[in-house]
Amino acid sequence: MPEKYLKEYEVGFTPRLVMEEASRCLLCHDAPCSSSCPAGTDPAKFIRSVRFKNVKGAAETVRINNILGAICARVCPTERYCQQGCSRSGIDKPIDIGRIQRYITDFEDATKMNILEVKPFNGKTVAVVGSGPSGLATAGYLAMDGYKVTIYERNVKAGGYLRYGIPEYRLPNAVVDKEIKRIQKLGVEIVCNHEITDLEDLKKRYDAVVLAIGHSKGKILPLFAGKRFVKVAVDFLKDVKRRKGEIKVPENVLVIGGGDVAMDTVTTLKLLGVKQVTDVVYETFEEFKASKKELEGAQKEGVTIIDGYVPVALSGKTVKFKHRYIQSELKIKADLIILAVGQYTEAGLFDLEVSKTQEVKENDNLIKDNLFAAGDIAHGEKTVVYAVRSGKEVAYRVKQFLEGK
Repeated sequence: MPEKYLKEYEVGFTPRLVMEEASRCLLCHDAPCSSSCPAGTDPAKFIRSVRFKNVKGAAETVRINNILGAICARVCPTERYCQQGCSRSGIDKPIDIGRIQRYITDFEDATKMNILEVKPFNGKTVAVVGSGPSGLATAGYLAMDGYKVTIYERNVKAGGYLRYGIPEYRLPNAVVDKEIKRIQKLGVEIVCNHEITDLEDLKKRYDAVVLAIGHSKGKILPLFAGKRFVKVAVDFLKDVKRRKGEIKVPENVLVIGGGDVAMDTVTTLKLLGVKQVTDVVYETFEEFKASKKELEGAQKEGVTIIDGYVPVALSGKTVKFKHRYIQSELKIKADLIILAVGQYTEAGLFDLEVSKTQEVKENDNLIKDNLFAAGDIAHGEKTVVYAVRSGKEVAYRVKQFLEGK
């Protein structure tokens, strides 16, 4: 039933509700919510603007600080960041900052605001490899500073994991398209269906090159290698989104993994009408990696989640698990098994040192010569909001590099 998959899961605020929620803000002088935002979106400032009915000013705050503000409003695990820092938590519950930000960016779109400005061309050119969130953010911030930026994307459309990984019910492609168009209006050129295999040539043709390739490949456990009834979660999510939910899935599916990708997978399966979805997780609930909101969404849809077990054997389509801490075993037979046990990057394609370490170390975005790294292969958490932060940092470092500082 693709209708449920295609409908946004979380309902946005009405004008009345957003004002009521903003009025709960304690107007902290040194707001912990703002200091807890990886991208520096400054929720304290935009919530204050909404509270005093200045939604236009709130939109300016969000967009200037977070070039992918409408996307982050929908997919950011706010309970880990801004809402965790919210002072209101000590009274009742934190302010729903994500939905306030969504209301603001929806207002920005509905009123056709044009907030971002571009400086005159400064004569310098930059190539960005990859059009995921870090690549888009890097390109946008550099373009505003007067750089001529070209993004190279190997897929037929831009957006990376935003388009091909995050389910439609969480992040509609219509929202992704609008955010990309905003960046293109800044003068950024996006060349799709073009895979870069020769970085040395690119480094010669541009003053700087930013490698913003994501962790797009899903890991597979040796136990399940080569099995036709086993899929990798990122490939499954990509296929479902590409087909707009029009996909056949058996009625009994086993998912292995406990991160946000796993929660996206199990919830997607339930929204597609799968009767029995079982998720077996390596971590116990105390160690859970998925965001609380994603976990609660999966549980609400009726997903069976079993924590603390490791797969140890496979016989036909039956997986045997052992518990990590207690003497306990279980066996589960499923028609389809989906692995959500992590992702990795294909940086090895470029024969770079980063392919061995999987990420460039903190405060060292420069790989060598005029080549920089952003996003998943750079230091930091692998979330969209951290990708925006990484894009801002790399744009600054490229600017410093090209200005000889």
